[in-house]
Amino acid sequence: MIEFFKMSGSGNDFILIDNRDGALAVNDITEFVKALCTRKGSVGADGLIIIENSPRVDFRWRFFNADGSEVDMCGNGGRCAARFAFLKKIAPARMSFETGAGIIDATVKEDTVKLRLTDPGRPSLDYELQTEEGALIVSSINTGVPHAVHFTDNLEPYPVFRLGRLIRYHEHYQPAGTNANFVQVVDGHTIKVRTYERGVEDETLACGTGSVAGALIADQKGLVSSPVTVLVQSGEKLKIYFDRGSAGYVNVYLEGGAKVVYQGALWEEAFQ
Repeated sequence: MIEFFKMSGSGNDFILIDNRDGALAVNDITEFVKALCTRKGSVGADGLIIIENSPRVDFRWRFFNADGSEVDMCGNGGRCAARFAFLKKIAPARMSFETGAGIIDATVKEDTVKLRLTDPGRPSLDYELQTEEGALIVSSINTGVPHAVHFTDNLEPYPVFRLGRLIRYHEHYQPAGTNANFVQVVDGHTIKVRTYERGVEDETLACGTGSVAGALIADQKGLVSSPVTVLVQSGEKLKIYFDRGSAGYVNVYLEGGAKVVYQGALWEEAFQ
């Protein structure tokens, strides 16, 4: 039996496992993750988070997308990990944890988590991608993981899956690929974002690092200023705070809800 939490960060859902004792022993971690994240056949999730010991800060995490790929960072996953660590008494309400993208700071207040991301630097603005559906003007920035951003005046009917997949696999971003975000500016402090996520290979209900990417690029283009409220497909809101520094963006924070859906114990047949 493997104990776990199922959590949701603004519509992004995750399985979280405390592995500080090193008891999690699986032969193939990629297949284990893929099996657990399969909807209807197992728990189902956008990703799996494993909490481990860190000699430097409160804990270390490993983050896996639903396809089994391990990546450096996930904003909504990071907020869920922080609340999980607080609830399990792994870390205090103000904490730091180790990721592939660097040390992340977080503050937990009830079911809301404010996460400080690593400094993303400057975005690349307004370059053209040739696709089989024509030319797309995009911008990009790495907010812990790579994100491409395309702006539209009418987000709701936009073909996010089709165009997102073209951007995600475009030769410009190979070999690693990119996440693809589609942004509509509502006003000077509000945007809407829809995201096709690399590793999930579909549109998700929210993407924290994608929301940050959309907000920073919109600010760089003079369309918004901090703080920025991001409206995501789940109907929830994320809040992005940031400053401009001499080398790019600094003091970048992502704030939003992180709720526990349920906790339980995995039987072996859940990942066979």
